[in-house]
Amino acid sequence: MIDPTAAPTVKQLALLSIPAIVIGAVSALVLWLLDVGAGWLQDQLWTELPALVGATGSTPWWIILVMTLVGAAVGLVAQFMPGHAGPDSAVGGLEGPPPPIAVLPSLLIAVVLGLAGGVSLGPENPIMAINGALAVAALARLSNAVPPRLVVLLSAAGTLGALFGTPVGAALVLTGMVAAVKAGGSLWDRMFLPLAAAGAGAITMHLLGAPTLAFDVEPMTEADGFDLLSGFLIAAVAAVAAIAIAWAFPYVHRAFHALKHPIVFTTLGGLVLGVLGAIGGPITMFKGLEETGELISDPGAYSVPQLAMFAVVKLIALLVAASAGFRGGRIFPIVFVGVAIGLVGHGLFPDVPLSLAIASGVLGTVLVGTRDGWMALFVAAILVGDPLVLPLLCVIIVPVWLIVTKAPALEIEAPETPAPSPPTAPAEPARP
Repeated sequence: MIDPTAAPTVKQLALLSIPAIVIGAVSALVLWLLDVGAGWLQDQLWTELPALVGATGSTPWWIILVMTLVGAAVGLVAQFMPGHAGPDSAVGGLEGPPPPIAVLPSLLIAVVLGLAGGVSLGPENPIMAINGALAVAALARLSNAVPPRLVVLLSAAGTLGALFGTPVGAALVLTGMVAAVKAGGSLWDRMFLPLAAAGAGAITMHLLGAPTLAFDVEPMTEADGFDLLSGFLIAAVAAVAAIAIAWAFPYVHRAFHALKHPIVFTTLGGLVLGVLGAIGGPITMFKGLEETGELISDPGAYSVPQLAMFAVVKLIALLVAASAGFRGGRIFPIVFVGVAIGLVGHGLFPDVPLSLAIASGVLGTVLVGTRDGWMALFVAAILVGDPLVLPLLCVIIVPVWLIVTKAPALEIEAPETPAPSPPTAPAEPARP
């Protein structure tokens, strides 16, 4: 069996690259199937069914009704179905051990319901848990040569590569995890297998025709000190907006969960999300990837007050969805918020280049949402695809990180498990 803490040999890298590529491709396939299933159900809920009653997916009463019912359905799964929809996605970040296989059916149903029902959460946390559990279970039946910890790492890399459509994001995110290993060997050796898995995941999603996180934005032609200052201001405003909901997160999460029963607080959460969806419209609903594309494709279609309203509604919807027991990740919704804030900045100050305004807004929100500078730089840069933006972002992130570093994280800390008390020695019998 391979020691995951030792430096791998060339032979081990060559042999392990095969399961790494397979795990990456399968992780992407599972994500694609999840998207297809959620997309089909979304079409039924928001196109086919409302047409039967003379409504549309934008009709306010239909939005409120469907999202309330979706909340109730997720609550039923979380309360009564075996596995109880897995761990609360609000607790912790992307890392963590995969759940038992028995949990996956309920988790899968809860995720599909949330994605299709318009809940402002992405698929990243649940799909990483699902793929990790499947990979560990499959490899355990086939071979014990690959340690489960490495299998989980490869599955996470493949899933991240599939989510972002490129292995670079996975490499950056996992760099910190891999660098934390203090054993010998080069960092590239340790990144070799995760990069292979991430590349396989990204290529598989491209072959399946899945949408990516990159959009066409008019590039910058030159940069100056004004661009640095304006980019910093937009990123700082975006970061402060995200910090506001991060501060409120534990309080709102505690308030919903004080209702004790999942069917109660997810139904209430669905009702609140329905009202928010009716206010902001369908563009403020769902995970946010396609909606982000809508904003970027025609930024002039929305006024500054509309864009500001989209950002506020999406922030509140993300806060409610994550607090009320829905299963999903927070990266895609927070990217939408960053884009909306960036477009507000560009609308108020048209001299700010569009690509820089969008990237700066995303940099600020993702930095708060992930607490990972690599991830924030990667997402912001790839979103606009402008080479001139990246060096500006590398400077802008320095003061913005000083704002973020001591702010609350956009996650609920897992309760600490108390250490077992040391056994007490038996009392000596009293001396006569």
